Amino acid sequence: MNSDVSTIARRVRDQADALPDLFGRFDFDKAPERWAPEIDAVSELSRVRSIDRATYLDDPDLLARIREYTMLGDRTGDAYAALMPRLGFHQTVAMLVEACDKGIEAVADAPPELAALIGEMERTPEWLDMALVEEGAAYERNATANLSPFLIRGAFIATFLNKYSALPMALTGTLGHATAARRVKETATFFATTALPGALARFGAGFKAAAMVRLMHSMVRVNVLSRPGMWDAETYGMPIPQLDQMPAGLIPVYFLSQEVLAKGRTSFTRLERARVELARYRCYLLGLPEDLLADTPQEIVRIWRTRSATLRYEYDDQVCGGLLRATMDAELSKDMSPKGQVKRRLEHSVSRVFFVKAFLAGDEERAASVGVPVRRRDHLIYGATMLGIAGRMAAYRVASRLPVVRHLADRRLVRRIERQLDGYGRAEFTSNAANYKPATAS
Repeated sequence: MNSDVSTIARRVRDQADALPDLFGRFDFDKAPERWAPEIDAVSELSRVRSIDRATYLDDPDLLARIREYTMLGDRTGDAYAALMPRLGFHQTVAMLVEACDKGIEAVADAPPELAALIGEMERTPEWLDMALVEEGAAYERNATANLSPFLIRGAFIATFLNKYSALPMALTGTLGHATAARRVKETATFFATTALPGALARFGAGFKAAAMVRLMHSMVRVNVLSRPGMWDAETYGMPIPQLDQMPAGLIPVYFLSQEVLAKGRTSFTRLERARVELARYRCYLLGLPEDLLADTPQEIVRIWRTRSATLRYEYDDQVCGGLLRATMDAELSKDMSPKGQVKRRLEHSVSRVFFVKAFLAGDEERAASVGVPVRRRDHLIYGATMLGIAGRMAAYRVASRLPVVRHLADRRLVRRIERQLDGYGRAEFTSNAANYKPATAS
């Protein structure tokens, strides 16, 4: 159910009352420069020639809600992260880990802010069907094990094309190759972990990963807003607003929704609904407002595109280009075996071609201009690799429909994902202010 705009507005403005040191200087009644509802504005959606942007500017209620969410952080997560100066960085992280592993009652002297965060995540939304979530996770394990390792880098850098949404990542030191690699691995770790059986149950690994991601994002907000001159609120609004986390969490179901609508259908099959339910619950645990988590293909596409239609677009090479190049050049694997080196070479080409196809509409000239050149051999490697992956995934899909065999196939997928997670290493899901560097966009 959609929240009333006045309710959202109060929630947004209450941030200043709850954490005046962080948000007291925000003018929540004045839209930041990034908000672009004007008919002639250049927005992220303006770059998609096949879509009429004006179509997504004619719903006053949705526009008003998205305008408010542009200025909404994570009120519960931010309140806990704001305790860092008193608790210390390591204690803040350790207490959250213990609360996830053992329950809030096991944490000695647990602050009420931590109890509120865990309590919010433990609350079961009315729409949640955990059986569907598990079905969705079972389906996703095929792609997670076989396809995602080749695409995650390309999907990750798609968020860096616009200075209005990319700046927080640049400020946290991600312009360096080592930090860029860590962020890609952490993103891959979160999505792989949440696809494992039972991962999103209260004491599952995915629940814990979601809590750690929330803390990481809140740490970024607290750190950039606590340092004078680090953040320009009038231009960029809220650092990492909940609205900007929606694309990462819902990108698979956005593409799915487009496919469903393109076929002339207006509803999901049960299996498609399961995939949507998995994505929605992931996002819910990450703190996204429930009325951004639509459950029909029409609404998913409408909300996504309205957000894109109202997010001002500008490419800044210092911020965007720096992030893109650092991430594309980052070394994601330490496997120096012959097999590991071959896989690394394949991933490098596949991720580039995927990025250009999925997020630049195949515009290779633009890709080269932003530091992601694609060569003929990349296309050849992409074609051959995707053909092999498609065959492997098809075999697993057939196996998933056969009694007895499907359980063996699923266990094998789980083992493959667990090996991937071992290869990514331990995900910290933290943000250390000592690494922050100004990255002022021009």
